[in-house]
Amino acid sequence: MIVVFGSLNVDVMIAVHHLPLPGETVLGPGYELTAGGKGANQALAAARAGARVTMIGSIGTDPLAETAIADLRAAGVDLSHLAKVGDPTGLAAICVDKAGENHVVVASGANRHTRASQMPAALLGPDTLVVMQMEVPLEENWALIRAAKAKGTRILLNAAPAAAIPAESLGLVDWLIVNENEAKQVALDLQVSAKDARQAAANIARATDTTVIVTLGGAGAAAYLGKGGGFDVPALSIKPIDTVGAGDSFVGGFAAAIDRGLDLPLALRHAAIGGALACLKTGAQPSLPTLAEIEKRLPELPAARVF
Repeated sequence: MIVVFGSLNVDVMIAVHHLPLPGETVLGPGYELTAGGKGANQALAAARAGARVTMIGSIGTDPLAETAIADLRAAGVDLSHLAKVGDPTGLAAICVDKAGENHVVVASGANRHTRASQMPAALLGPDTLVVMQMEVPLEENWALIRAAKAKGTRILLNAAPAAAIPAESLGLVDWLIVNENEAKQVALDLQVSAKDARQAAANIARATDTTVIVTLGGAGAAAYLGKGGGFDVPALSIKPIDTVGAGDSFVGGFAAAIDRGLDLPLALRHAAIGGALACLKTGAQPSLPTLAEIEKRLPELPAARVF
């Protein structure tokens, strides 16, 4: 079972010709309201990839709350441990240009009230994989990591958006997933060398004895083992429409594959395909692929390379 501890938002999506520069106003033809938030996106990605998922987080009592959870409910995600708080549901303003690149600004709202104490002790244990990101109060992440590890729970941390992570917490995590910028930031905080994202990920893995997975955009993804060595996979060949949600699709797909018992190289391939397929539609949650869609494209991606 997967338990996702994290954020739930509503995304305001605006298509623009180009992303605005500081002080510039850019006009778009319209906007879309879709569900989002890294926690909710990853929970939905894992559920669509075949996992049994519980979502723990916070929403408001405002009209946007129903939008934030509708797709999760439709996918069968357990929402019984969500807290309803006085602050409004989280909101993200997202501009996407014609190349699929994006700018994102998030108003955290209700997500600021998410607490580790919302996690029922009965859900923690060796059969549970807890997935976390960095859009809720960070001290609650660290508290949950300690509590989960004490029960033998498997832990996956996606260090997004980038922020300082205590070395003690990193050492308790089973899998750390970062993009290129996040890899360099974590390495800098740990005071290990990071000439590029690959070196950063390798050095983080050695320093913390944690498996570190770095997503590399068009160059694919790589997993570095704490004992040294690892695996990498290329990217699926696609023409991206919108990259919003691609990282969350990668994380959720990886978590679902690991929870099903797939080995790391195959889980990495599933994640890479899931992340790529999420770039073929607009919006975060509307773009997340199903297990059948991932498996259909699996033959197109070579076996993970050992290094």
